Amino acid sequence: MSAVAVNPTRPSAPLRDTGWWRHAAIYQVYPRSFADGNGDGVGDLAGVRASLPYLQELGVDAIWLTPWYASPLVDGGYDVADYRSIHPDLGTLDDAEALISEARQAGIRTIIDLVPNHVSSTHPWFAEALAAEPGSAARSRFWFRPGRGEDGSLRPTAWISDFRGETWTRTRNPDGRPGEWYLHLFTPGQPDLNWGHPDVRAEHEAVLRFWFDRGVAGVRIDSAVLLAKDPELPELSSTPEPGRHPYVDRDDVHDIYRSWRALADSYTEPKVLVGEVWLPEPARFAAYLRSDELHMAFNFDFMARPWAAAALRESIEVTLTAHRPVGAPPTWVLSNHDVTRPVTRYGREETSFAFATKRFGVASDLDLGRRRARAAALLTAALPGVLYLYQGDELGLPEVELPPEVITDPMHFRSGGVDPGRDGCRVPLPWTANGSSFGFAPDGVRAWLPQPRDWGRCSVEAQAGDPSSMLSLYRAALALRRSEPALAGTDFAWLDAGPDVLAFRRGSSDAGEIECLVNLGEEPVPIPPGHRVLLASHTVTDNKVEPDGAVWLRPITAEPITGETE
Repeated sequence: MSAVAVNPTRPSAPLRDTGWWRHAAIYQVYPRSFADGNGDGVGDLAGVRASLPYLQELGVDAIWLTPWYASPLVDGGYDVADYRSIHPDLGTLDDAEALISEARQAGIRTIIDLVPNHVSSTHPWFAEALAAEPGSAARSRFWFRPGRGEDGSLRPTAWISDFRGETWTRTRNPDGRPGEWYLHLFTPGQPDLNWGHPDVRAEHEAVLRFWFDRGVAGVRIDSAVLLAKDPELPELSSTPEPGRHPYVDRDDVHDIYRSWRALADSYTEPKVLVGEVWLPEPARFAAYLRSDELHMAFNFDFMARPWAAAALRESIEVTLTAHRPVGAPPTWVLSNHDVTRPVTRYGREETSFAFATKRFGVASDLDLGRRRARAAALLTAALPGVLYLYQGDELGLPEVELPPEVITDPMHFRSGGVDPGRDGCRVPLPWTANGSSFGFAPDGVRAWLPQPRDWGRCSVEAQAGDPSSMLSLYRAALALRRSEPALAGTDFAWLDAGPDVLAFRRGSSDAGEIECLVNLGEEPVPIPPGHRVLLASHTVTDNKVEPDGAVWLRPITAEPITGETE
């Protein structure tokens, strides 16, 4: 697969528009599973470059790429060995620069993943630390501690990893005797950095400059709430005071992001900072979005909610309320590279999401899941703020339950094989209806993760010419979202349509109002008189919104005088 010329006439927000991020549609690319450009069965940057016309036609404003750096891939690239080089499976630094440039020509900005909480255990700093003596300057960039007990054989703390299991690994001294322990909130291959050390701060600011100078529009910050840690490393209390947790959401983490924001704002075209902020308390979440910190953060509360009107309405209301005082745009996302895909999740008896409940063999009605995922697509695209779309969701891909022998995700292994891991949402995309990898790689080449035998029916080729397909729905929604003034601003008002219906209005009479109705009940709901359907997740008959359906409506009295594009 070679690079394909993009269409420079595609309508897009001006690339000099410094507020572009407030209403962007951002597409997440998991490079190893997007498109294989060199024929080795692994997706790469050449594949992304060749697919830019597809992304252009889809109508996204930016792409966010998960880590593309040199890495031993203990955790899918989130164990970085070198922040300034590209993993050879994915390409070279020249390939990265070409992608940034070609995407920009297509009207698409590039956001990259920054992983500041930890590095790979193969990173030069950590190799230096292991070779150094306890108490050395090299070790002070990390969290080395002696063990507890007479012989130091007990872990320094009983903290539990987000990946399950222990958070400390013991080292061996040069003479072979057991030595100190080091902290890793994730896998042993991801030692945590000490953000109280000036070298750590200086290095990451240098890395930001390195990529900002190469044209990236911003960075997504992995595990953004974990960087600052209590230097005493106390045990976790059952009820820690806000900001006083030993390693989650500590008050001093905000100083880091203030310095990063100053750096991002120093560019002629300011760069954007996006946080991975998993926090249950809305006020603590919003604190990261103050005007001198991050520009936006992922709204995981909405993504984790069940398919139920009351729960989703509450999440929307809480989200809008939390963002209003800080002036930051809310974000709306249905899935990502860590989360069970919507088509599968919404087809289950339990439609919410939690890592702790993931198991093999959970039944899902995929037809029901697709109906709900289509409606959810229109719901999220109609809400004010930023829309994030994970690759393959626009194709309605289901989660793939992989056989244990091909799973690579550490979450599976550290759960003792109970958790199926996250590889099921990372299976390579189907581009064509047929072929050994459904167009992901050249014919005759198998993808690095096995694809289902019926993957071709979900392919871009199978859906591109079908006006009723999920892909066509997303293309239409993103086109309207881009062209309709009512969907571009912050105007939002709930409408009363009953307890099982989410209904709201966007825009004003001057801009041409648009209303969104989402039916989460069991009976059809009539479309209000005096409205015209702009877009629907299903075929509209008898002027009704079907169960698990959604429509975008134009009040006939709110027809714009000019600029009509339907």
